[in-house]
Amino acid sequence: MTEIVFPDHTNHLGTLFGGQALAWMDKAAFIAASRYARCTVVTARSEQIDFHVAVPKGALVELVARVVGTGRTSLQVEVEMHREDLLSGDAQLATRGRFTMVALDRDGQPTTVPVLVT
Repeated sequence: MTEIVFPDHTNHLGTLFGGQALAWMDKAAFIAASRYARCTVVTARSEQIDFHVAVPKGALVELVARVVGTGRTSLQVEVEMHREDLLSGDAQLATRGRFTMVALDRDGQPTTVPVLVT
């Protein structure tokens, strides 16, 4: 998933709001988990969110999400967010985190997910 950091995404220092970064990361986790489970998923937990470098206004943000584990009804998704200078192409890891998503059936109840084969 790719986004661009516009002024309304930034704080008074001209860098990406942490909450906006988390929202984009949660969205990427949702997409990865939904595609894996092929059902509705919801976020149950976010943990170990590490902010490495600030993301300035005008930067591209690339989010890479991957399912790294499954439980009976849950999926663990790791998300990396990389910042990239649009003109130079210089990129680096900005933020990394892990999300737990829960799969739901049509009635909104937890449902089983396929076992992740590693």
